[in-house]
Amino acid sequence: MKKFNFRKVLDGLTASSPGGSSGGGSGSGSGAGGGSVHPGGTAGAAGTPREEIQETLTSDYFQICKTVRHGFPYLPTALAFDPVQKILAIGTRTGAIRILGRPGVDCYCQHESGAAVLQLQFLINEGALVSACADDALHLWNLRQKRPAILHSLKFNRERITYCHLPFQSKWLYVGTERGNTHIVNIESFILSGYVIMWNKAIELSTKTHPGPVVHLSDSPRDEGKLLIGYENGTIVFWDLRSKRADLRAYYDEAIHSVAWHHEGKQFMCSHSDGSLTLWNLKSPNRPFQTTIPHGKVQRDGKKPESCKPILKVEYKTCKNSEPFVIFSGGLSYDKPCRRPSLTIMHGKAITVLEMDHPIVDFLTLCETPYPNEFQEPYAVVVLLEKDLIVVDLTQSNFPIFENPYPIDIHESPVTCTEYFADCPPDLIPVLYSVGAKHKKQGYSNKEWPISGGAWNLGAQTYPEIIITGHADGSVKFWDASAITLQMLYKLKTSKVFEKQKVGEGKATAEIVEEDPFAVQMMYWCPESRIFCVAGVSAYVIVYRFSKHEVNTEIASLEVRLQYEVEDIITPEPEINPPFPDASSQLSSLKSLSGSTNTVGCEGTMKDSIPCLSVKTRPVRMPPGYQADLVIQLVWVDGEPPQQITSLAVNSAYGLVAFGNCNGLAVVDFMQKTVLLSMGTLDLYGSSDPYQRQPRSPRKSRQFAADNFCMRGLSNFYPDLTKRIRTSYQSLTELSDSPVSLELERCKSPTSDHVNGHCTSPTSQSCSSGKRLSSADVSRANRRGPGRPPFRKAQSAACMEISLPVTTEVGYISRRAMLQQLHGISTFSHDERHYTARTWMNKENRENSFSRSRSSSVSSIDRDSKEAITALYFMESFARKNDTAVSPCLWVGTGLGMVLILSLNLPASDDLRQSEPVMVSPSGTVLTLKGAVLTFACLDCMGTLTHPPYEVWRDPHSADDGEKTRKRKLVMHSPSSSQDMGDHQFAVICSEKQAKVFSLPSQTCLYVHNITETSFLLRADVVTLCNSVCLACFCANGHIMTLSLPSFRPLLDMNYLPVTDMRIARTFCFTNEGQALYLSSPTEIQRLTYSQEMCDNLQDMLGDLFTPVETPEAQNRGFLKGLFGGSGQAFDREELFGEATAGKASRSLAQHIPGSGGIEGVRGAAGGVIGDLTRARIALDERGQKLGELDERTASMMASAEAFSKHAHEVMLKYKDKKWYQF
Repeated sequence: MKKFNFRKVLDGLTASSPGGSSGGGSGSGSGAGGGSVHPGGTAGAAGTPREEIQETLTSDYFQICKTVRHGFPYLPTALAFDPVQKILAIGTRTGAIRILGRPGVDCYCQHESGAAVLQLQFLINEGALVSACADDALHLWNLRQKRPAILHSLKFNRERITYCHLPFQSKWLYVGTERGNTHIVNIESFILSGYVIMWNKAIELSTKTHPGPVVHLSDSPRDEGKLLIGYENGTIVFWDLRSKRADLRAYYDEAIHSVAWHHEGKQFMCSHSDGSLTLWNLKSPNRPFQTTIPHGKVQRDGKKPESCKPILKVEYKTCKNSEPFVIFSGGLSYDKPCRRPSLTIMHGKAITVLEMDHPIVDFLTLCETPYPNEFQEPYAVVVLLEKDLIVVDLTQSNFPIFENPYPIDIHESPVTCTEYFADCPPDLIPVLYSVGAKHKKQGYSNKEWPISGGAWNLGAQTYPEIIITGHADGSVKFWDASAITLQMLYKLKTSKVFEKQKVGEGKATAEIVEEDPFAVQMMYWCPESRIFCVAGVSAYVIVYRFSKHEVNTEIASLEVRLQYEVEDIITPEPEINPPFPDASSQLSSLKSLSGSTNTVGCEGTMKDSIPCLSVKTRPVRMPPGYQADLVIQLVWVDGEPPQQITSLAVNSAYGLVAFGNCNGLAVVDFMQKTVLLSMGTLDLYGSSDPYQRQPRSPRKSRQFAADNFCMRGLSNFYPDLTKRIRTSYQSLTELSDSPVSLELERCKSPTSDHVNGHCTSPTSQSCSSGKRLSSADVSRANRRGPGRPPFRKAQSAACMEISLPVTTEVGYISRRAMLQQLHGISTFSHDERHYTARTWMNKENRENSFSRSRSSSVSSIDRDSKEAITALYFMESFARKNDTAVSPCLWVGTGLGMVLILSLNLPASDDLRQSEPVMVSPSGTVLTLKGAVLTFACLDCMGTLTHPPYEVWRDPHSADDGEKTRKRKLVMHSPSSSQDMGDHQFAVICSEKQAKVFSLPSQTCLYVHNITETSFLLRADVVTLCNSVCLACFCANGHIMTLSLPSFRPLLDMNYLPVTDMRIARTFCFTNEGQALYLSSPTEIQRLTYSQEMCDNLQDMLGDLFTPVETPEAQNRGFLKGLFGGSGQAFDREELFGEATAGKASRSLAQHIPGSGGIEGVRGAAGGVIGDLTRARIALDERGQKLGELDERTASMMASAEAFSKHAHEVMLKYKDKKWYQF
């Protein structure tokens, strides 16, 4: 029967509906400033794209599945190793299992219950793993498939599991419990045996106390029929499984933590809670053969050494040609409480203490043989720490560690933001690796990584991928993520551009962020030009250029005043929008930034024009790689700290970097090292401001003589308002008489129809901005106290959205902050595509909690005049309705859903770029959406994604300084570059609630799609997939959606992951080719795909955990050793533990739960060899075709032969009876 595809039906219904995915007229909003919007699918002057653009993507192209998880297992608890397959398994407190082999072999499994993993046991060389969990369940995992699955589960109902042991090449698992009993489980059927070792049978009858839980189980290397049981209170029982009685019992005063056998089976060693090691001989079990406290102080009078910390685990490994190894964790002296966790290696008389950076969870000694009755020959120790995994080389006397090939140091410093780039330029990965390899640490072992099991190949996916992670310590890491692997390429430390803060300093930074002043908040990377830009939490932006040469130079820096304090009230908008006010009435209500740098003293000096961090002023040596080109810092203004940056954009072709926060926007020319624009958000509107914001308390401004120059310059823009407004140009204290007229002349508007001003980039001085304080401000600052910050860490992040007007209530900065604290709503900051603070509660509490309205209506109570800049995008587009050609533009999105377009006037030729100024001016175009703007994109008239122009990378410090090298090479993706591209384009804008497509230059809204009403988007990106484009969205309710472009047909909507952690919301990002990632835990990155093609090919890309390997043969013991070695007789566990002899266990004791691993195993095996089967099928098809042709020819020949035979037979019958003379 043919499978019915419901998604195709939806595609057909959506395609046939009129108006595309229109959200209706009410959702389309209204235009402002020349940006009129036509709701639904109304065609504008550009024509209807439905007729021009053929959308090729359908729902069949999309499917969501997890691909791979990178990083260190979060909260590890258990460790296991298969010495034949050479694979490692790590269990965690969250119920996860990570299985690691050679680089590229990395598998993630998860118990459905989520219970912590207590212990792991490999079925050595069998392709299976047993896990014991905190919910008293045993699970058998099938590893003979690329995605392991559970074959069987056994849930104990009346007893709690404490320890498990599986002998080598045995099918019976010993399980110790908290009650002191030992049960036996058949691995094949996962059924409990009737054979039970009860605690009261194991101890002597005269013992009146319970021995405690079972802490150790192991069979004797000398005799498999003898089981050593260790109890917590210090009791050791050597149990004879055949006779069902104890052969010997030993007692010690201290609690036992672990036991280890000598390979001959005559001695065993115990570790205890007093830091002692006891060596026991089976011939004299009354007392220990030897007792030592390795780290205890030896007493002068010969008394027992002082007790130390517990030795949690000990391993006793023998060598044929040297002294045995005794390796243990813990046992340090109590008199050194600050000493770090350590692993002690005792080899003969030598004692080596290896100090660790984190507490030790578990460790294992890797040996040459899997047989416990042979010389072990240890060669390495795997040490699992709380936040690291190290392997120590035991074959060298200094015990070096192996260089870890796994990406387990993602969390070396907490990850604060991520970026993901697929299909990068192919030369980037080797270049980044070459500069990163020069910083590799020395002193590693020269031997190969010992965990080398499994098999992995590149698969069909070959395009390069790069992941960038920003960290709390200011570091940035570049990772090679090609073919679902992860390898670190290069590490950049952004904190090196700043001076180290001495003790007692750094107060200004501490008042904004309580810790991590260098934390990376957002990143912007242009792979083609290799320009990299970082925004830090301390309100700074660093522009980096890539160079292969080391350089020693000073770091250029700029300071920008971008403080815009508004105490305005919002006049609610009536149902019918009135016409926009004229320029005079509108601008009279604005308080923009002035150039004053005066400080106000009251009980102390108020901070002003001070950056949060100090940039190094001396020449700095910069190694090859990314080198700081410019540092831009926001400064304190009149005692107010700079607000954190909420949006960032860079364009290498224009040589500009733009960034914004909740105060306004700044544009900097990083080629000429000058500030082009530093302006409050309200100033960007001019007369196009759709909201009527009146001043609450007009301020009295101080007039300086130099103000006349500024006012004269401003009269070009606002001739009747020179006494009412200040704009953000150069600081008046920095201006002299000679250059003032020149600078103001450059600030003149080139046209007379602009509704707002523009700034230029003079080559001699940088632009800065500020504002003056009125008497009201002084009194308010005095109430707050000198130098006291208006925002703490969380409140500063909240301001990145929009806060209510400042009140004088103690303890609360705004009504919104108060409500947030009352309702327990947390806030956080995003990078440029998830910038604003978000709050969400459970669905059942949504009506009773404070939730920020996402409507763009002006009547919302939480709408504020402080309008954050939430999205920035450089591109070649039509800035105005009457434009006939595209020009450089900066698209600006705000937290109120407003979109403004700034025109960029660049020098006509590249030769003049270093000397001529760049002019920035608002175009007057204002578009509206519901909710904060998240992202922009541009499509040409054929529906192809148009990328911003960029500069081809050239080494800024190349030895060749010829004219050809210095000249920039620009790549323009402008639609006007080709006559076939048409004379219009489409702008795609997505907010946290809504997406729209505008036709340019007519600014007609062609399509509207209301993405969500009850939630909001955290991330939205326009991505390419299968040579087409779509809009990928991640919603706060956990839904992942994709929409076609430009018609917004729903292609995918799946409830993937509820956002229960701010970490997920902060780090989720999409990229091209149907891939995405997020930080699933503080130490792990989860990658996923929303491409059906990649889901289908995923089995071929994953590594194989199990590979057929011959089990090594046991050593020949020799005749005399076998005769006098005392080896036990043949031990048949099946006969002893089977149902026929031992009977059945009580059904109420444990419940058997069949798993899905059998079916999954068949599927996995089928999927694992799908590539081989495909190739074999193709070969068979070709061979079958040839065989078919041969068969046809053979059948034809047989038919003709049969016909000939029949004809010959007829002839023979005809002439059979005739004589010769009758012929």
